[in-house]
Amino acid sequence: MATDPHFLAYIAEQAALGERLTHRKLFGEYAVYVDGKVVAFACDNSLFVKPSAAVARLAPGLPLRPPYPGAKDYPVADELLDDAEALKQLLLDTAALMPEPKPKAKPKPRRLPEKPG
Repeated sequence: MATDPHFLAYIAEQAALGERLTHRKLFGEYAVYVDGKVVAFACDNSLFVKPSAAVARLAPGLPLRPPYPGAKDYPVADELLDDAEALKQLLLDTAALMPEPKPKAKPKPRRLPEKPG
């Protein structure tokens, strides 16, 4: 089952981070970003937060399960979706622990094919 766009809108509304919180389609589901850093995945209408010290400190009792078959277990933050302040803090603290995104390489200019001749 794919994640419903309304679920992503609910996450954004609850986290109240405005333009700092974004998402991008990834392998049929969604990666969730704060300030350009991946902090979670939305899969099958559940929010899987990247494992970090922030989760251990702020929400140590979150259940663990894989976001997709074959993946390692991630903390599932569904129970925090109705606690806006706890969700926001978890996402911000997780983002603070994630590395800066790698700069994208500039595309190389493409050469036009030479006319035979």
